Amino acid sequence: MTSFNVPLHASSALLAPPALSFKDVTFSHQDRVLLGPCSFTLDRTGPTLVMGPNGAGKSLLLRLAHGLLLPTQGQVSWSGESRPRQAMVFQQPVLLRRSAVANLVHALAVNNVPRKARAKLVFDALERFGLSASARTPARVLSGGEQQRLALARAWVLSPQVLFLDEPTSALDPAAIKAVEAAVQEFHQRGTRIVMTTHDLHQARRLAGDVLFLSGGKVREHTPADTFFDAPLSREAQAYIAGELVE
Repeated sequence: MTSFNVPLHASSALLAPPALSFKDVTFSHQDRVLLGPCSFTLDRTGPTLVMGPNGAGKSLLLRLAHGLLLPTQGQVSWSGESRPRQAMVFQQPVLLRRSAVANLVHALAVNNVPRKARAKLVFDALERFGLSASARTPARVLSGGEQQRLALARAWVLSPQVLFLDEPTSALDPAAIKAVEAAVQEFHQRGTRIVMTTHDLHQARRLAGDVLFLSGGKVREHTPADTFFDAPLSREAQAYIAGELVE
């Protein structure tokens, strides 16, 4: 599934990616603190890889950043005067019951892109993500890798300044993983801020500019990727990289 906010027009230029800040952010459910308090700022060029063991709060953090959830306490903010154009791609793409091309057309329509501009944007995106031959195929009969690339293409046509990805390759084969990683790099090279969760240390080494590491619902460190992998600062990160159990 790709979720969108902030109306886009076909003439919109991709601006410099804004910085994202969490200030004393906490998220609780039924009186249980699931995340936080967290304070950090993502202002490096990235991509930012969010890592940590199961239950660390990675997906919660992405949903709070994207605005799908509101913090129980604290503030999530962006640099600049307005909320940036954003998209989020989830681990399991949830696609409309229509063709691949119609999924992209629908995304543009609900974001008020003029009808005359939609066809070129859609078919350029399908070609870029290797889906031209599947344009008229029902989206839900595509392979898992194709569905994930369609979700990325759906984000691409909206020129997001920020793209959140929650474990986008966890259920894919090696060839599909390679294709998704190439797409992530294309977004990054275009100037989109990437914030992505992964459990895969090898993938993080390939993609990360910086790493935000969580365990137990707290941010344990936020460092450049080289520092994180070669000389992690926290005991929890050291254990995680060594393949040990992290509490």
